Amino acid sequence: MVIREGMVFQPDGTFAQGDVCVEGERISAKEAGKDVIDAKGCYVIPGLMDVHFHGCVGHDFCDGTEEAILAMAKYELENGVTSINPATMTLGESTLQKIAEAAAAYKKADHKEGAELVGINMEGPFISMEKKGAQNPDYIHCPDAELFRRLQKASGGLFRLCAVAPEQKGAMEFIDACKDEVVISVAHTTADYDTAKEAFARGARQVTHLYNAMPPFTHRAPGVIGAACDSDCRVELICDGVHVHPSVIRATFKMFGDDRIILISDSMEATGMADGEYSLGGQAVKVRGNLATLVEGGAIAGSATNLMNCLRYAVKTAKIPLASAVKCATHNPAEAVGLLEEYGSIEIGKYADLVILDQELNIVKVIKKGKVVKG
Repeated sequence: MVIREGMVFQPDGTFAQGDVCVEGERISAKEAGKDVIDAKGCYVIPGLMDVHFHGCVGHDFCDGTEEAILAMAKYELENGVTSINPATMTLGESTLQKIAEAAAAYKKADHKEGAELVGINMEGPFISMEKKGAQNPDYIHCPDAELFRRLQKASGGLFRLCAVAPEQKGAMEFIDACKDEVVISVAHTTADYDTAKEAFARGARQVTHLYNAMPPFTHRAPGVIGAACDSDCRVELICDGVHVHPSVIRATFKMFGDDRIILISDSMEATGMADGEYSLGGQAVKVRGNLATLVEGGAIAGSATNLMNCLRYAVKTAKIPLASAVKCATHNPAEAVGLLEEYGSIEIGKYADLVILDQELNIVKVIKKGKVVKG
């Protein structure tokens, strides 16, 4: 197919009017076939990649079944998210092993119907009790390289991110041991500036949902946020209208630039569903609009919106330039988890995972590996 005269997102982070040619599953240098899509007046962007979300449409990744993953993948693809890297929760090893094995079986089955499962985000159990947020305190565990490796083996090597609170006993040793095996992300932590800075110096490369489940940034105690700013790591940002104020979203882009920010949804199973009571990591959650909170204690429990809606919020409400927001939901996550050679930008040879948006950022078409799957 050929997509004609759209405003195409470029590898340098800008938009330019042009055509996109597709041959088979990949973007091509020449026109192949006779299928023509008129994209004049529309934006053509890479398919989004969500590297941190828990569930949607009544299913959770921690259900530990192929059926749950497939239902989630179908919803994500419908909403322009063509690649997914769902997150676990703080659970026992046997439960985490079941989840890992289900993901490995799902990957081996090579499902075509939904967004592609490209990896797993291990959010817990290596976190701080004091900043557990909506994580289950019964299963918090000191960082343990051998535990991680057992789960990585069960998953068939799918874990691409692993959350660690660097102040926990054994955390620095864990970073030393595993930094070349998985992207280590500072998360759910009470770490001060110096501790976080050491974690980044040793090899941690990311921060999980910046501002949330960590000490605040202040002028005398900059904490994880200041240490991240002074390092070269990437930071996740939830732009759902609940987790981070629009002013802080703008300030974050000024601090970190659009090279280092990764937009995530952190969505839970209520996403795409009506208000009501749901579950996250075995804990009861009340959902009203985009706000999801634990029934017991009232802590924010993930989001109830998808990544495409987060992108729209960043652009329309927080006033982030569209090109910057697109980069942070496509190129940056793909690069962060080591998949930029095949995903994350519109370049010859990469998978033809594409989304066509109108001027109001509504989805016109979704294309996955060269096939129109929506619109």
